[in-house]
Amino acid sequence: MVTAVTSFGRSGLSDWVAQRFSAVVLAAYTIFIVAYLVMHPGLTYEEWSGLFQQLWVRIFTLLVLISIAAHGWIGLWGVLTDYITTRMIGSSALFLRTVALSVYAIVTFAYLVWGVQILWGF
Repeated sequence: MVTAVTSFGRSGLSDWVAQRFSAVVLAAYTIFIVAYLVMHPGLTYEEWSGLFQQLWVRIFTLLVLISIAAHGWIGLWGVLTDYITTRMIGSSALFLRTVALSVYAIVTFAYLVWGVQILWGF
């Protein structure tokens, strides 16, 4: 069995399942938001704010934020290991992949903290 280097799961299969699950969550949320916007053509701030005052919408949105982070991490790792290789650019490939993933992790963590702050008012 091949062990994943993403440190996100125990194997490539777990990463694959996490990626697919996060894609389903993101698709469901997109459909939900688009449907809500279509069903409320004269949407006011009070209606929009009222939607996000509901606990289930906050939890769903938090799940989406986490799904974005996981989906992006696994996807970026896959792209970087496919296209930034030692055969192409030499020994600096590992350094470049590490820098790119570190930047992604820092930015994503900041967005997650910001999203939680917005959703829950911390």
